[in-house]
Amino acid sequence: MSISAPFIRRPIATTLLTIAVALAGGLAYFSLPVAPLPQVEFPTIQVSAGLPGASPETMASSVATPLERQFGRIAGITEMTSTSNLGSTQIVLQFDLDRNIDAAARDVQAAINAARAQLPSNLPNNPSYRKTNPADAPILMLALTSDIVEKGRMYDLAASILQQTISQVDGVGQVVVGGGALPAVRVEINPTALHAYGLGFEDVRTFLAGANANRPKGELANAGRAWSLASSDQLFKAGEYQPLVLGYRNGGALRLSDVANVTDSVENIRAGGLTNGKPAVLVIVFREPGANIIETVDRVRALVPQLRASLPPMKPSRIPELPFSGVLSNVTLTGPLRLTDCPVRPWSRQNGLS
Repeated sequence: MSISAPFIRRPIATTLLTIAVALAGGLAYFSLPVAPLPQVEFPTIQVSAGLPGASPETMASSVATPLERQFGRIAGITEMTSTSNLGSTQIVLQFDLDRNIDAAARDVQAAINAARAQLPSNLPNNPSYRKTNPADAPILMLALTSDIVEKGRMYDLAASILQQTISQVDGVGQVVVGGGALPAVRVEINPTALHAYGLGFEDVRTFLAGANANRPKGELANAGRAWSLASSDQLFKAGEYQPLVLGYRNGGALRLSDVANVTDSVENIRAGGLTNGKPAVLVIVFREPGANIIETVDRVRALVPQLRASLPPMKPSRIPELPFSGVLSNVTLTGPLRLTDCPVRPWSRQNGLS
């Protein structure tokens, strides 16, 4: 007997079954998740640590190795990869598919705390971790530009305001700020002049570290009262560093400006970003594993008015939205709370980060 014989003998039942299958497929269509690729989420955590000026070998031996020893004790790790560059180290931890990502994150944080005593004492910040998916591309890019605000200041605003606010959005896994660096004072030493005064590079480094400090000053007290002493020795501008006295030679003061060129600059002068041909600081948004791309992008876009209100006045300024592939919109900020849409060119690696 043919497999189609029962359906031929019962045409009404066959018709009803076909309609039921079509309705079920139509209802299921609206429940399908939206993603460019099949959803295969690996529980992955990326740990980052930075030590400005350290060579890749130093980062691998003094930063990556202590962290790897502690991470190796975590149960469920299937793969651990570390990459050390100039001044930075990244360690990617991949766990079993059945491992809960939140529980794994708690274990990673505990391992970082345990390794802190073995890390260099001059590490500016504790290592940080992010829940990531190595197969994911950025879902959205924000570009902050201004005609009157210097790039270092824009990067500071993006890192301290935009990055922290967007990271709190549901579905956002990681927010990376690129295209610039934090403001800094750059001291370019003249080795010939320094050698003529009998000093070395380490002498200048130690002097600058001691001259730019923020330590407790103590208090003044008597039998009935106590007064706290509050003052800061921190220096923030190049003009404050230039008159510092390194020592005395030939009966005169040897100032920092005599052996070095001190300028206001940024921490990394080799980082840059462009949008529509203008210098920009880029905020790159990644989704967390399992999050819906469209819903996450909509949440971030709805946050743009709040981001605009949180920025200090610096007209004219712009925060265009640049998705990783295709163009959603470009929001031009022309007034305190007024937004208008205008077209932009699609983002590409040539006019993005360098």
